[in-house]
Amino acid sequence: MAEEPSMERTAHLGSTARATPGKPAVIDASSGETLSYAELDARSNRLAQWLYAQGLRRGDHIAVILENNIRYFEVFWAALRSGLGVVPVNRFLTPEEAAYIVADSASRVVVISHALRDLANGLTERMPGCRRRLMLDGVVAGWASFEDAIDSQRPEPLAQEWAGWIMLYSSGTTGRPKGIVRDEPQGPATDGVEPTWVASRRIFDFCSDMVYLSTAPLYHAAPLTFSIAAQFFGGTVVFLDKFDAAGSLAAIERYGVTHSQWVPTMFVRLLKLPDFEQKAYDLSSHRVAIHAAAPCPVEVKREMINWWGPILREYYGGTEGIGNTYIDSADWLAHPGSVGRTTAGLLYICDDDGNEVPTGEIGLIYFDSTKRSFHYHNDPDKTRAAQNPLHPTWTTIGDVGYLDPHGYLYLTDRKSFMIISGGVNIYPQAIEDALALHPSVADVAVIGVPSEEMGEDVKAVIETADGVEASEALERELIDFLRDKVARYMLPKSVDFVDELPRSPTGKLYKNAVRERYWAPVREANRRPQSQ
Repeated sequence: MAEEPSMERTAHLGSTARATPGKPAVIDASSGETLSYAELDARSNRLAQWLYAQGLRRGDHIAVILENNIRYFEVFWAALRSGLGVVPVNRFLTPEEAAYIVADSASRVVVISHALRDLANGLTERMPGCRRRLMLDGVVAGWASFEDAIDSQRPEPLAQEWAGWIMLYSSGTTGRPKGIVRDEPQGPATDGVEPTWVASRRIFDFCSDMVYLSTAPLYHAAPLTFSIAAQFFGGTVVFLDKFDAAGSLAAIERYGVTHSQWVPTMFVRLLKLPDFEQKAYDLSSHRVAIHAAAPCPVEVKREMINWWGPILREYYGGTEGIGNTYIDSADWLAHPGSVGRTTAGLLYICDDDGNEVPTGEIGLIYFDSTKRSFHYHNDPDKTRAAQNPLHPTWTTIGDVGYLDPHGYLYLTDRKSFMIISGGVNIYPQAIEDALALHPSVADVAVIGVPSEEMGEDVKAVIETADGVEASEALERELIDFLRDKVARYMLPKSVDFVDELPRSPTGKLYKNAVRERYWAPVREANRRPQSQ
């Protein structure tokens, strides 16, 4: 347990609550429920008092497993004003997966909701090291009432407040998820404690009169950190219980949304709305549309700019926080496909041996993390693997791309998704971007599958649009559709059709799960003893 810090007062949430107590801090767009700044301040203080009474001190961790719920913000601000690390857990995980994160993070408290009681029941016996368990909106055996806990405490701030932090876990698509710890000193809970928040004012014009629409699950890095940043500056957060294309447009109109955040798959779904539905809503309040998380197909982004105007602002970076790039709409139209130039951290493109490659050549993307380092919690091997072999202060999150002569970065794909066919490197992102625009395609994954002759063949796995039947004719049509859009060697050898591709609620494609269907039988066959 850490030593007690000297007294410091918070200067963000508390000051906003005093200045504008009745202002909405957060609105649940699905139910209309609203939490004012005064209520958020008081309720987060009550929870902070309860956590302190349970013996939690600066440096301890708590885990949160919730659907998109208005209470999310109470829990996070309680941690952020108590010097605690808060660990958001994906509510779609199995009990075993969620229990692993609770144990790995050494969380001393877990908060869950009655809506997730089945998951909670599965967790109860799997968390022997965590006895403080709170459930909101009801209780089941083994869990205490969240409401009773906070109602028993005073609404005043702790006598000693220190800045907490958020410890996010990787998605786990390539193995066990790992906690990402930014190596930043945690000081008193005063203005400017989180660099992301400061950058959001400078780059995305965050301010006190903003209304920020969060369209994705709050346990994910961007929705959570940008929502908290909006409240840091005194704005209002509007969130959806789950993404809905038309519902998002309706929320912009209803609440006068000024800022929003999206991923490319959401843009695709918005563009596939009927024309009358796209035009049915007043979007005049909307002045900043932030997007990231995956490369956006050029034509998709161009169509969005044509529709919404030059309000799209794109950034590239990772939860690791080692560096970022940024590009606005005007700059993007001059450099289509780019994710911009670096705004934080020097950027390098390197080969597999760690050497820088010439301008225009594809390689692994590194940022100089001398001033913004991180480590993977309890995994020094993974931390070292992210470092450049020749320059240990250069680190990567595994993305591949290239720089143009003006320093603009273009993403190619994840290194782990590269297909090697006949000795040629093929990055599937460009093929996926093209196929996503076909009207018969709802979703697409392009992968490498085993080939005796070529090592790997290119295969497209397609989820068809509503009302579209899978057929050999459609397979030929899709391959023909690509002929003038990608190089000949990139054309899929075959197309498979599936009912649904595995994606997280944030839009991340679980491509390894798609690949496993084709590679697992080969590995199994190789393990079998050969007949004599």
